[in-house]
Amino acid sequence: MKIETCGSGERERERSGVTGEESDLADAQRRHWQDTYRAHPGMYGGQPSAAAVHAASVFRTVGAVEVLELGAGHGRDALYFAREGFTVWATDFSAIGLEQLDQAARAQGVDGRVSTAVHDVREPLPLPDASVDAVFAHMLLCMALSTAQIHALVGEVRRVLRPGGTFVYTVRHTGDAHYGAGTERGDGIFEHGGFAVHFFSRNLVDALADGWILREVDAFEEGELPRRLWRITQSLPR
Repeated sequence: MKIETCGSGERERERSGVTGEESDLADAQRRHWQDTYRAHPGMYGGQPSAAAVHAASVFRTVGAVEVLELGAGHGRDALYFAREGFTVWATDFSAIGLEQLDQAARAQGVDGRVSTAVHDVREPLPLPDASVDAVFAHMLLCMALSTAQIHALVGEVRRVLRPGGTFVYTVRHTGDAHYGAGTERGDGIFEHGGFAVHFFSRNLVDALADGWILREVDAFEEGELPRRLWRITQSLPR
């Protein structure tokens, strides 16, 4: 099932004051992810991330039913949420990744619980105010986004969450081995192996939790490097 994206990317970038350099980097990253998903279908496998398994437990505990996943890619986590009984809205800026997600959802018989939309998180989220119970984003906020864009995105997450809603996200942080490596792009962003990452400081995590209830900041590792991440859980007051 498809959901419509909203707004013009060019108009939204002009309105948010995004520089040409930031736009060029983000557009290059979109092409890079498209090429990567095309060359490596289902590149992260069929098993959910540990972060998604934890998030599903949190969402179930708070009684969430409708979940928005940002940066769903080819869908290993969105599909897991659907298999766990949640209704899932999955967005990504890679059409190829979402095509793989839609195909897998049909194959697994959960397509009735999964809706997808090609969406750039530099633009407003394509959902009404107070329309979902929970939001999940695994390493989406630490992509090639400026600090201002990250704050704007968290503001959009707040807008679409219902009162008491829960937001679980993960980010690579300044203790990661790749922090400071590769090509510096400014604003805490470093590009390594073709992938640009905004490495989070704890101050940024705390700033993004302003006006929220910060439930947890948990450190964990993932992958072969390994990548060093934080898993943040925060919720809106009721």
